[in-house]
Amino acid sequence: MTMAFSRVFRTTAATSAIALLLAAGVAHSTGTRQIEAPMTQTAAEEAFADADYGVDPMVTGPTSASFERKQADLGCDKAIWPNIPLACYPD
Repeated sequence: MTMAFSRVFRTTAATSAIALLLAAGVAHSTGTRQIEAPMTQTAAEEAFADADYGVDPMVTGPTSASFERKQADLGCDKAIWPNIPLACYPD
């Protein structure tokens, strides 16, 4: 009798544990599904509307010393898309 009870208890406990894990996973995935996008666009997003993944403000070609100073003063090397000042980009 105790073996039958033990087998039933183990089966019930395992089924309950799987159901609990499944419920926790469903609750987590529905809770993280609603991602709110920002309603307003930054100046960089408006200027480069066709760039879905952003535009790197660092220029790889030759630039003037004044432009490089302006980029250094604005912190363009540490700016993260979409919060990049338009002054970081060359004219």
